Amino acid sequence: MLPSQPLLPAAVFALTVLQALATDTFIAAVYEHAVILPDATYKPVSSNDALALMNKNMDVLEEAIREAAQQGAHIIVTPEDGIYGWRFTREAIYPYLEDIPDPAVNWIPCTDPTRFGPAPVQERLSCMARNNSIFVVANMGDKKPCNSSDPSCPSDGRYQYNTDVVFDPEGKLVARYHKYNLFRGETQFNYPKEPEAITFETPFGKFGIFTCFDILFREPAVVLVSELQVDTVLFPTAWMNVLPFLTAVEFHSAWAMGMGVNLLSANTHNINWAMTGSGLFTPEGPATYHYDSRTEEGRLLLAELSARPRLSPTYPPAVNWSSYATSIKTFPEKNNTFSGAVRRDVFTFSELRSKAGNYTVCQGDLCCHLVYRMSNESQDEVYVLGAFDGLHGSLIKYHLQICTLLKCKSPDLKTCGQPVETARTKFEMFSLSGTFSTNYVFPEVLYSGVQLAPGEFEVLHDGRLKSKHGTSKPLLTATLFGRLYEKDPPHPLRPSP
Repeated sequence: MLPSQPLLPAAVFALTVLQALATDTFIAAVYEHAVILPDATYKPVSSNDALALMNKNMDVLEEAIREAAQQGAHIIVTPEDGIYGWRFTREAIYPYLEDIPDPAVNWIPCTDPTRFGPAPVQERLSCMARNNSIFVVANMGDKKPCNSSDPSCPSDGRYQYNTDVVFDPEGKLVARYHKYNLFRGETQFNYPKEPEAITFETPFGKFGIFTCFDILFREPAVVLVSELQVDTVLFPTAWMNVLPFLTAVEFHSAWAMGMGVNLLSANTHNINWAMTGSGLFTPEGPATYHYDSRTEEGRLLLAELSARPRLSPTYPPAVNWSSYATSIKTFPEKNNTFSGAVRRDVFTFSELRSKAGNYTVCQGDLCCHLVYRMSNESQDEVYVLGAFDGLHGSLIKYHLQICTLLKCKSPDLKTCGQPVETARTKFEMFSLSGTFSTNYVFPEVLYSGVQLAPGEFEVLHDGRLKSKHGTSKPLLTATLFGRLYEKDPPHPLRPSP
């Protein structure tokens, strides 16, 4: 067989068509879904019972997809675990899995549902896309048989993967991604042997896709953006919010700004698991976002985004994250540094003891500089400047460098770094910088009530995170969150290639 010669003109034709249809903007949607969960069990349910539960969730997703399409959306992202939940053992999840083929097979499940065996979930997702003329992004489980000829084959004779799928407006499967960085509790799934960098072209830009915990690692997240130059990342997630630096809207917005791409983030919604926070994030900041820790309701979000943000006249300039911090003299030491824990990470903190001032605090190779002026100082609120340079995580460890202006939970300095959601102190100005050893730094500003601050801060080309005209709301944290991928230790759970 010599397929390459006849396929080449077809590929050139397809690229020509995409270029002819190219648009400057597109309407994107994400749906934060309050997932209907199965009963907790260690034993598998019947395939009929599994499908019944998945259909209940897909009923909700289908309505959201229909509404998004009616409002003009070209693509919609739904959450990780959005079809069946997450409370599974390896055995218990099996009835929920389907065999998902490589998209190269050119398959429309809606019109040919049994081509690769029973695939009711893929059929229904394909029909949602086809019937509404919209790209549909969903998360489901893939199963792949293996045998003793494969030394890595699990004892039950199959691989099970946490998988994202994308169907185009005709219902064709155009992308399949197996999650590479599993969270510590995802024992029902296998690690892929190699990372997958999945991209596909549309009339409104080049898209990449990965899932949840992947965003914190080089592969595939940085590879897709820095090497493959995608314009937009599709991001199904089941993100459990962790203050002060890793709430979903806070970090995902910062990541989109730091990486210079659109990020379409669809989170699961479950307040008992601290899961909420979805948005359409751009290099300039959030186009729209949602954070609701009080109700159990889902939410559909839509926004018009630049199809190719790097070509936009408002695209942020390149940043040298250590330029300013390494060019100035260290501010005088205030001799009041102390250690405090943000979860398990031991920071070096310095208390801000006056209404205005400049501070430096250092840890390891990182020195953080702050200039600030408060507009109103609540007597019972304490803020600190903090620095962290080290490994984060209990089992799966990765290297962070963090500079942060942070509100403490109470005037007791022992509470600095503990989660806090409200504040009363506003700032007339702040300027935060650090001697970062990485180009991958993500700027975060979080207001009281876990709200973002779109348009109220800027990142200068010399690496300073600055308020523009003061803070319109009380400040929880202003943070520069750096990742040193090259210092990450080997993964303790992923099999060696």
